[in-house]
Amino acid sequence: MSAAQKITVWFDSGCPLCRKEIALMRRLDRAHRINFVDATDHATSCPLDRADMLARFHAMENGKLLSGAAAFAAMWRVIPVLRPLGLMARVPGVLRLLEWGYLHFLRVRPRLQRWLA
Repeated sequence: MSAAQKITVWFDSGCPLCRKEIALMRRLDRAHRINFVDATDHATSCPLDRADMLARFHAMENGKLLSGAAAFAAMWRVIPVLRPLGLMARVPGVLRLLEWGYLHFLRVRPRLQRWLA
């Protein structure tokens, strides 16, 4: 992917943890290469069912819809300081390990959301 390409990221603005993370990503995205879309806003369109979009993190990179760790890696690749992490996700086995961690995170996400609320 060219560093000048843009991606779209759908996020859950109803999640305090997601809001904090997206705020950080917006600050790091100085070149404005990420189109952040609030998946809770019914005025916006989603490529999947809205509930599915809110259940996992999603991004569109080069016309391909990604979810979970793959979506995070795509977002990292367009942010210069995080780009090495995103590129590392392309190493065989690394994305599978990141996805394993993401699935475990999803189990504790509701507790983290309540704690941050």
